[in-house]
Amino acid sequence: MTEPSKVVSSSDFDDWFSLNDTVMGGSSKAVCRSSSKGLSLEGVVVEEKGGFVSCKSPIFSPVLNLSNYQGFELKIEGKGRTLKFGVSCKYGIFGLRGFFLDKSPGGLRWVAEIETKRFGTTTVKVPFESLEPTVLAKKISFPIIFKSESITQFQLLHSKFGKPGELNPGFKPGKINFVLQSISVY
Repeated sequence: MTEPSKVVSSSDFDDWFSLNDTVMGGSSKAVCRSSSKGLSLEGVVVEEKGGFVSCKSPIFSPVLNLSNYQGFELKIEGKGRTLKFGVSCKYGIFGLRGFFLDKSPGGLRWVAEIETKRFGTTTVKVPFESLEPTVLAKKISFPIIFKSESITQFQLLHSKFGKPGELNPGFKPGKINFVLQSISVY
């Protein structure tokens, strides 16, 4: 079995930024910091009027072509939190649908829930086929295909919403601190 290939490791997190529920009127506050351990997110999650904190990568240019792989492998010190990993793709469709899928702030994301161990590092594989499409935490009902050949952005969140259209059973408001060590593909 071949080792996963690193897409993002501790030296690649410098341009990541925090995006919290304040964009929709919430009051959660968290900050992303890059270090030799990886990317940490530290702050406080407030459930009312939002209920999420996150770290987001810059938009990849050129897009990442991961079509030769089957999925992602993440290494996270999540301290028992259930997190959500989000992936954006470029669809190249013109008109309103293209804006909806690619560019709107609440645009299409492909997500997977990640349960982490309370202590130590959790290594989890996320097959591309297990990612679910969502817009603003709502399930997408029209047919759409994950485009592994045109990945534009990653996001790691702790949110009161988990799988599309469902609440996160592992959501915990209050202080939060997790470390994303790496994102690889296999």
